[in-house]
Amino acid sequence: MMNTLRQLLLAATGAVVCLSSAHADDASDFLLAESLARQAPGLDRKVLDLAVTAMQCAVRSGLEAAERLAVIDFSLPSSERRLWIFDLTEKALLVEDLVAHGQNSGDNYATAFSNVVGSYQSSIGLFRTQESYFGRHGYSLRMDGLEPGINDKARERAIVIHTADYVDPDWIARQGRIGRSQGCPAVRPEIGEMVVDSLKGGQFMFSYYPDQDWLASSAYINCQPSRVASIIEPLRGRDG
Repeated sequence: MMNTLRQLLLAATGAVVCLSSAHADDASDFLLAESLARQAPGLDRKVLDLAVTAMQCAVRSGLEAAERLAVIDFSLPSSERRLWIFDLTEKALLVEDLVAHGQNSGDNYATAFSNVVGSYQSSIGLFRTQESYFGRHGYSLRMDGLEPGINDKARERAIVIHTADYVDPDWIARQGRIGRSQGCPAVRPEIGEMVVDSLKGGQFMFSYYPDQDWLASSAYINCQPSRVASIIEPLRGRDG
């Protein structure tokens, strides 16, 4: 009888510790999102909360903490600034600017997303940025998609951050939108070097769209540590 009571007490204590830890994590995420939100009032707070939750879930599951977080809100039109880059150490906004979506994702609004090679569509979800390089678009940045079936073909698809002349406010005046990429989150040439330098080497990027299936199933948004840990294990050797 005493052994049974002791086991029940230990189990209850463990549950309380886990619950307290979860509450502490939630509070930490809220405070970080609150600080970032003050720097970017134009970013939908719900989108920012999801980005912080997904990033922190990846870190708590084994990825090294980042110094930068980029957020893209693809629910906004390409004619509006929908890319934000934050310095997580200083809780500062570094960039709020235009970003292109894939030519087969939509016209001014992106509404279709893909993980398929050759689709010329953008991908949503959580990404880990990796190495910078010089390619046909100049100074660019490779990324790994962290969500199986959603964006994990990003490297195979050559989905990278690069500059493009068609990411230009003048295009908006002429045709109501900026130009479109082959699926890459292209940025203005004027900020390209700064964007790549601020994000290279193991930072996070979160691309949002209100896709209900993804929102309900994402291991990062819903923070399922066992699933996340198995997903990111192959990346640990490459991280940073």
